[in-house]
Amino acid sequence: MDIFRQTVGSSVIGENVRLGQGVRLGYHCVIEDDVVLGDHVLVDSNTIIRSGVVIGRNAFIGANCVIGEYQMDFIRDRESRVHTLSIGENAVIRSGSILYSGSRIGTDFQTGHHVTIRERTVIGNHVSVGTLSDIQGHCTLGNYVRLHSSVHIGMLSQIDDCVCIFPYVVLTNDPTPPSDDMRGVHICSFAIVAAHAVLLPGVTVSHDALAGAGSVVTKDVDSYKAVAGNPAKVLCDVREIRGRADGKPHYPWRYYFDRNMPWDQDGFAAWYQDLDDKAKCALFHRSTIDMLDST
Repeated sequence: MDIFRQTVGSSVIGENVRLGQGVRLGYHCVIEDDVVLGDHVLVDSNTIIRSGVVIGRNAFIGANCVIGEYQMDFIRDRESRVHTLSIGENAVIRSGSILYSGSRIGTDFQTGHHVTIRERTVIGNHVSVGTLSDIQGHCTLGNYVRLHSSVHIGMLSQIDDCVCIFPYVVLTNDPTPPSDDMRGVHICSFAIVAAHAVLLPGVTVSHDALAGAGSVVTKDVDSYKAVAGNPAKVLCDVREIRGRADGKPHYPWRYYFDRNMPWDQDGFAAWYQDLDDKAKCALFHRSTIDMLDST
């Protein structure tokens, strides 16, 4: 039995809703006023899409999601205010996820199950957020960011392009809890944060650095440095690390790993060479870029 319907069926559709061609809804969906669903969007059963949400074509929204959840202003005075949430095309938002209003999310976005993303978050293209992860709002995530399961991203965090964060990582933001002195963590492009690491407020992990599993990172980590321990200390340059199985170099990982990355056809060096100077500087946050890493 096909539970998805092109007609209203058992769902509730508000005013000024724009449904693209081939939109399908499961049972008991609520599509509030002024929502835009692009062509071939599929919304599974019992999902609520609140006012002002714009979703690009070919998106899949799983069951029991809330897209465009209310912010505190509605909770406080019960008056509806539209805070636009825009989600680019080809999104896959799995069941139980809650995305607050007032954020902007790029194309090819994916979540696992039961993900929470709070308001005023800006997310680039080709980003994935794993099951049970929590982004606490007022955050910025670049392109091709990978968050694995059960990652907590504290408010005001900044994560640049092509960063991988593994399960149970916590990015904190309050140096003297509880207080109003919030300082977000900054993780720069190509950095890796391994499982169960905790990054303290205001820390910067520079490009191509590695925070080892279980690390408590209390101060900035320089580019290409591997740190581990509590408190985390520098172990070596990442370019000295060899694979246990093959004895070969593995870092900077961008030269050895390409799955789901923008250079997966031509390799990092060729992809990087084709970027303009502005794009190269944006990746590394510096004015002069060396094409090849020193060995």
